[in-house]
Amino acid sequence: MKKTVQHPRYMGTSIKNKIKNIRELRNYTQQYMADQLGITQAGYSKIEKGKTLVSYSKLLEISVIFEASIEEIINFDSKECIKSLNAIKDTNTDLNDNYKVLKELYEDKIKLLEKLLNKTENELEYYKTRFGL
Repeated sequence: MKKTVQHPRYMGTSIKNKIKNIRELRNYTQQYMADQLGITQAGYSKIEKGKTLVSYSKLLEISVIFEASIEEIINFDSKECIKSLNAIKDTNTDLNDNYKVLKELYEDKIKLLEKLLNKTENELEYYKTRFGL
């Protein structure tokens, strides 16, 4: 079955917004993108504002900069991206919670070992004194 790609004009979020969202997620400035594309920052800004139509060749250049396929750019969904980032955040929270529990267990073990060492030292002193060593 052949997969069809909808024309960007008819999709929920326009291609200009998808390009802008991906650029922002990657922390790229408009100036960086313009430099990579060999155009001015103002020229690149027109792409994101929809004042300049994005040709296939320009979209291909943008996809190289983003290290993504054209299809990935066209199908990019910022809501799904945010969900994924939140899932990662939740995983990190779980890992942080696990780290805290492990740290507490480790600290408790150290306290027990210190008590045992202190008790052993006290017993040793007792026997030294008792037997005159």
